[in-house]
Amino acid sequence: MRPFRYQRVPDVDSAVSTIAAAPGAAFLAGGTNLVDLMKLEVEVPDLLVDVRQLTSDWIEPRPDFVRIGAAVTNSALAADPVIRRRFPVLSQAVLAGASGQLRNLATAGGNLLQRTRCPYFQDINTPCNKREPGTGCSAREGFHREHAILGASESCIATHPSDMAVALVALDAVVNTEGPRGPRSIPLVDLHRLPGDAPERDTVLEHGELITSIDVPSSDLAVNSRYRKARDRASFAFALVSVAAAVDVADGAVRDVRLALGGVAHKPWRATTAEAALRGGAASADAFRRAADAELDAARPLPGNEFKVPLARNMIVGVLSELSGVPG
Repeated sequence: MRPFRYQRVPDVDSAVSTIAAAPGAAFLAGGTNLVDLMKLEVEVPDLLVDVRQLTSDWIEPRPDFVRIGAAVTNSALAADPVIRRRFPVLSQAVLAGASGQLRNLATAGGNLLQRTRCPYFQDINTPCNKREPGTGCSAREGFHREHAILGASESCIATHPSDMAVALVALDAVVNTEGPRGPRSIPLVDLHRLPGDAPERDTVLEHGELITSIDVPSSDLAVNSRYRKARDRASFAFALVSVAAAVDVADGAVRDVRLALGGVAHKPWRATTAEAALRGGAASADAFRRAADAELDAARPLPGNEFKVPLARNMIVGVLSELSGVPG
């Protein structure tokens, strides 16, 4: 690991101004992803500003939403009774990610900003447009079994690793930030970027912009929700495909639905095409399958990850069937 400076500041404004003034600086909260990348010399900040004590570590139920402080640990988030009751998909997603030890340290804000686990991104001896723009994408002609089938580009086929982010996208969550130009609120579905020709930019955040909290709207729909994750081993593995879903069924018809996919794109993938196909239609396995096919029609897999298309289809049908109480 290369030498770096460590600094504590008294408040959020000081943290933002310090980072904004130093191009090589980064925020440090739990550090479960950043420190690993520093050890690999993928990330080489010359200054770390500790923000762990600067943002809230509380989960606050409000009349129309629940506010999750950016410093809330993943373990606390998954175990919170309000989260488990109102947003079971979120609790399940957090528990599906990492190990208990990591969840005890990792924060909600940091979880959203973790970087891809693409092996070529993590190996500084291989070309990678995300790590070093303009050098090429080694994964396209290399090992790409875990890579994107939706929204990828010639520049990058990496996937976003967060389970929590997939659930929050399905729940229409909003991220609150403080930045050099003041506060703003960003729908979580818009926080992360598709790679395009600038895969080095994971999110729309500016340098020095800090996540302070996450707001999750309350709804009856969210109570009937579920997260399912397919992975290579039973724990501490990233998703090949994951599904976050919430559905409201009445008299055999889908009144409303939310659906998001993980492990398939550079960002958590909100399945709006499938949602549109389902609303107002019959709640049946055949309808769920047609909606999944409509969403996955845009998939452009490579030879090593073609299996993700039928896997995603079957998982969508299975989760929606379970939530709707219909035969899968």
